[in-house]
Formats: sequence, structure tokens, C-alpha cells
Amino acid sequence: MRTFLRLTSLALLLAFCVPDNASAQTDPPAQTARQALLEVVLAQNPDAVQKHVPNAARKTLFGDGDTRLPILRQLASFRQGIAMEGGKLETFDAGPVLLKVADEPAQREIEIIVERDDLAGDGDEIELSLHVYRQGQPEPMPIVPRLVLLLKQEKDIWKLDEITVALHMPLSDPDYVKGLQKITNSGFEASAIGAVQAINTAEISYSASFPERGYACKLAKLGGSATSQEPDPEHAMLIDDTMASGRRDGYYFSLRGCGTPPASRYRVEAVPVDPDTEMRAFCSDESGVVRYASDGKAATCLSEGLPLQ
Repeated sequence: MRTFLRLTSLALLLAFCVPDNASAQTDPPAQTARQALLEVVLAQNPDAVQKHVPNAARKTLFGDGDTRLPILRQLASFRQGIAMEGGKLETFDAGPVLLKVADEPAQREIEIIVERDDLAGDGDEIELSLHVYRQGQPEPMPIVPRLVLLLKQEKDIWKLDEITVALHMPLSDPDYVKGLQKITNSGFEASAIGAVQAINTAEISYSASFPERGYACKLAKLGGSATSQEPDPEHAMLIDDTMASGRRDGYYFSLRGCGTPPASRYRVEAVPVDPDTEMRAFCSDESGVVRYASDGKAATCLSEGLPLQ
């Protein structure tokens, strides 16, 4: 019993006699591969990037003191670019989000997501994806970029061993397909607006060149570059033949409402070929003002269409 009490007393004495600075002498936790990656991304000088590049590749990639590999150069200048644009940058050592950039004036947010982080032995493979949000809603992208980074330890320092860039297109994902359709629609709408504006310009030139005719009431009269050597009232060569055919980039185009020559007015209409795409209709007249209707119908555009901003 006395022996037990003596041992207990000795243990308590040792416990209370530990120096106060013992915690300060404890080695700091080793840097993770994810933290090393953030160090590369947020680097403000080439040395911080070189630290995480294998020795065998360092001379080739940093022969002049700066990185020659485009993707490393982009990573190294990432923080500087964010600062110049006035964005707010946040980084995370753990969790699904690696990095977040908020552009409050544009109500836009960019997130780099960690899709997977596979640590095995002295190697760690990290897959990242890019996501963009505007006004809190996902902004569709035609291609979702993926970046796969393999890091390996050399003398307790994580080095970038391999970089793989992948272009991800999840065609079986309904949300992705819907976003892809939205992007396509936006491109077709922009093309239709440009075509209506081009037709307005062509009508001004046509009436000035052929005052006895006034405005043209058929698109074919504004085209004709493939069938005529010189411009004439039937083939004015003012728009390309694809536009003159009345169909281009998902839209039907038409001219009407001219009256008898010399025509002093006209109406140009652009309606979606497929009404199920939910694209807008566009219209204009001799005023040159382009209007639109969200229901995709020419009649609505002509009667109550809103001017483009």
C-alpha cells in the first residue's frame, strides 16, 4: 500500500513540474497537401511556387526566375488578379470548398470545390471543379472544367507531381442540359438581334440607293450576292445570303407591311424556329428601334414589345 502511495505521489509531482514552455517546444503540425496547394495559389512571389515544384523540373520551369508553365503562372498570379478586381477572397483548409471569391458589385461568386482528396502514402490526388454563381443562382457553363493535381512528398514538402486538366460535360444531368440550352439560347438571341439591326441598316441603304422603290419588302431583295454581279433593286447585295434566305441561327426572319412603292415603312420580324426553346421574338421597323417579346411571338412583339436596353 505504501509503495502504491509513493508511486502516485511521484506521478503527481512530475505532472506539476512540467515546464510552462513545453507546449511551445511541440513541433507544429505538418503541412497538408491541400495547404501546400493553397500556398501555390496564393503565392505573391515565384519562390513560394518553386518550393512546391519537383527539383527535376524547377530549372526548366523557372529558368528566368518566373514560371514558364501557363497553368502555374495563372495559379501564382491568382491572388493578384483578385485584388485588382476588388474581389473578396476566402480559403478553407478543410471542407468541400477550397477557395471562394465574392464580387459583390457584380453579385457574382466563384467557388473552387474539392471533388475528392485521396491521400495514399506519400501521395495525395486532389480533384477540383469550378462553380460560378450570379445573384445566388448557379451560372451555367457549356463545359465544367476539372483540375486533377497529384502532389507527392519530398523531404516533408508537398510537390506538384502531375497536373491534369479535364473538360467535364455531364450530359445525363438535367440541370446541366437545361443550363446548356440557356447558353445556346442566349447566343442565338444575340445573333438574331444583330441580324435585325443589320436589316435595318440595309433598308436605309436600299431606300437611298433605289428611291423609286423605297424600302424593300422581301429579304431576298436585300441579298443576292451569289446571283448578281452588280447591286440592283432585285439583288441589292446588302446582307449575306444566309440572312436573305429568312432562316439563321435558330430564327425565322421576315419583312412585311411595306405598302406600294415607293414604300415608306416596313416591319422586320425574328421568331424562334422552335417555340419550345423559350427564346424571345424580336421586331423593328423604319424607326430603327428593336423590341422584344418574351413569349416568342411576332404579333406580341409588334403590338406590345419592349425596347431592348
